[in-house]
Amino acid sequence: MANLPLFLAKALNVWRRNLQLRLVLITLGVSAIVIGIVGALLLNQVVSGLLDAKQKSASFEASAAQQEIQNLLDATETGVGEPNVTRLVDSVITALAIRAGTPGIFDALFLSDPSISGAPQRGTKLVAESSIPLSLRESLHKNRKQAWVYGKINYEDGTQVTGIIFGNTVNVPNVGQYELYLLFPLANEQNSVNLVRSGVAVTGLALFFGLGVLAMFVTARVTEPVRRVAEVAEEFAEGDLGSRLNVHGEDDLARLAESFNKMADSLQSQITRLETLSLVQQQFVSDVSHELRTPLTTVRMASELIYNARSKFDPETARCAELLQRQVERFFHLLNDLLEISRFDAGAGALEASTIDLVALTRDIVENDARIATAHETYLSFDSTQTYAFIEGDSRRIGRIIRNLVANAIEHSEGKPVEVKLRSSDEAVSISVRDSGQGLSEENQERVFGRFWRADPSRARTLGGSGLGLSISMEDAQLHGGNIAVWGRPNKGAQFVLTLPRRVNAPYTAAPIKASDVDA
Repeated sequence: MANLPLFLAKALNVWRRNLQLRLVLITLGVSAIVIGIVGALLLNQVVSGLLDAKQKSASFEASAAQQEIQNLLDATETGVGEPNVTRLVDSVITALAIRAGTPGIFDALFLSDPSISGAPQRGTKLVAESSIPLSLRESLHKNRKQAWVYGKINYEDGTQVTGIIFGNTVNVPNVGQYELYLLFPLANEQNSVNLVRSGVAVTGLALFFGLGVLAMFVTARVTEPVRRVAEVAEEFAEGDLGSRLNVHGEDDLARLAESFNKMADSLQSQITRLETLSLVQQQFVSDVSHELRTPLTTVRMASELIYNARSKFDPETARCAELLQRQVERFFHLLNDLLEISRFDAGAGALEASTIDLVALTRDIVENDARIATAHETYLSFDSTQTYAFIEGDSRRIGRIIRNLVANAIEHSEGKPVEVKLRSSDEAVSISVRDSGQGLSEENQERVFGRFWRADPSRARTLGGSGLGLSISMEDAQLHGGNIAVWGRPNKGAQFVLTLPRRVNAPYTAAPIKASDVDA
């Protein structure tokens, strides 16, 4: 498609998108084939009929002329004195010319048998002896009965016409066998065929264009409602839930419009119900999260006091204080994530943009998380080819993305190294986080950013995550006009690549790091 000329590519695009055009052209194509076949059959029947009639009449005329000439020659034998051969041949040609009439219905050649040397030969209207095919002469010489062929009639002046050539033998007294050839031009038949061909062509063209107009009218009646259905469906998809089709009549198209309108009513009702339910759900999550903050803050403060005084407790109570502190912190983070998600759902996510050095921000996060990596027996490294990489963005949200990706990699690294890389271009900056742990299947790569989703549900979270980290990270990235790409293979690890434009929501052509660029 990319190598096709522009006009051809546009024509193919119009062909694919225009149903009416396809129907009309297909109808015209089939019609042209049918008209061509019928016209050819009709013309063939006409030609066959004309030639058959001409052949029969010419055969009868040739037989009658042969009988007349033979009678003429036989009569000269009974006359007084020996006839002159030249005069006999001349009289035969004269008789044939008189019989042909004016204009002549045939030309004649009176040729001696090849075995007779020096005998005179004559023809009418300067018709050339080359008009007689050798095969016809041989057949006549061998069988001694009437024979005929279609061929070209040649004249001494160089003209040539198509005709039927009949040959007979006659006996010239005291001389021997002569060959009598009558050559019937097919000029009249050719004129008739040309007339019929012109008539068939004109009729076929008129019928072709008539069918084209009819096809356009009929297909317009069918495709216009379909086109209107597509337009209303697009309006519906764009959010205009009140768009409906006008119903006219009681035919199949009318029933289609009625069914579409019923479907649209049902969808509108379902969408309205789901939107209402979603709003109620979002409001519920937001309200519950807000209402829980105050008591949870109190519980958190109390748990911190108990945790700080754990050294005074017996070992079992001290262990309970540690568990309480850990779970309260996890609950607090989950509550914050739920509040953040509710803001995204409500479309209230806002950026506090400023100039950020991503190299410094990423290095600080890696250094801070190195202790966590060590606790998980994992080595965390950072590699950047730039000393600094400034972008416009919200440092809190971008930092949260990087921390979530690093924490996720450490949790799934299974004790293997985690590599963080930063690369930049004039348009964007990419940060990749690569681990070599349990990895991801291709199916799970599409679900990894789902809320509360786990690749292995039986696996406990060791870093106390809420299950919303990757989902919030994707929302934060898209809020900047960026994206998070993912690559993974089972037991070969995974790589997440955060790409952010230099300016918020600025377009970029390619990510400096691609998730697929991994040595598997």
